[in-house]
Order: sequence, then C-alpha cells, then structure tokens
Amino acid sequence: MVGIVLVSHSKMMAEGAKEIITQMIGDKVKIEAAAGTSDNRLGTDAFLIEQKVLEVFDGDGVLIIPDLGSAVMSAEMAIENLEEPARSKTYLVDSPFFEGAIAAAMEASFGKSLEEVKKAAENTRGMNKIA
Repeated sequence: MVGIVLVSHSKMMAEGAKEIITQMIGDKVKIEAAAGTSDNRLGTDAFLIEQKVLEVFDGDGVLIIPDLGSAVMSAEMAIENLEEPARSKTYLVDSPFFEGAIAAAMEASFGKSLEEVKKAAENTRGMNKIA
C-alpha cells in the first residue's frame, strides 16, 4: 500500500493533519510526519524525511506532501539520498498540504496505485471550498 509522509515546518501542523486523517480512515495507510528540526525549532530536516520515507515504504511507493517551498528542497534532498527501490518509488506531490494529504490517504486506503494516489492529491489544487 502507498505510504504518505507529511513534511511541514511545524510538528503541530503535521501531527494535527495526521490525527484528522487517522480519525477518517483508521490505520489502513502508513502515514508519518516529518516536521520541525532536531532541536525542536520550526523547519525541515532532510535526514528525518528520509527516515520517515523508509518507515512507510513497503514496496508500493511513498508520497511526500510538503507544506512550503523549503520543505520541497528538503524532500528533494531526502529522495536523492534514498537507495533503490525506494528512490524511484518516492514521489514529491504538488498539492495543498491538508487537502492533498486527505485525498491521497483516502485513495491509498482503497489500495490505489502510486500514480493514482499522487493524481488524487494533485487534483485538490483547484478545489473550491465554498461554492
């Protein structure tokens, strides 16, 4: 099953997103938060992201969902440091953080492929919350 890593500058934000998603889908999908720095400041840590990817990787792939631009850079560095097969099956997703994470987790919980889960997350970019 596709795993998900939530990369945020804030541990509280990533853990909160994980908590809501877990309430919605249970423990069907491996979701980890890679957030904050090793000294508990706001920021991101490529080594932590790499660790979390390896924790959720079971062969089907991993989506990394970042919150802001520098989280993207940290995630890209983490992916570069991965060994195969994890490297080629770990995708960085361009989506809104929370909405993309929920859509990805829902699709992953149905056993969808890595590409399908990634597309579901990316499709939230134009989502309207209010009609």
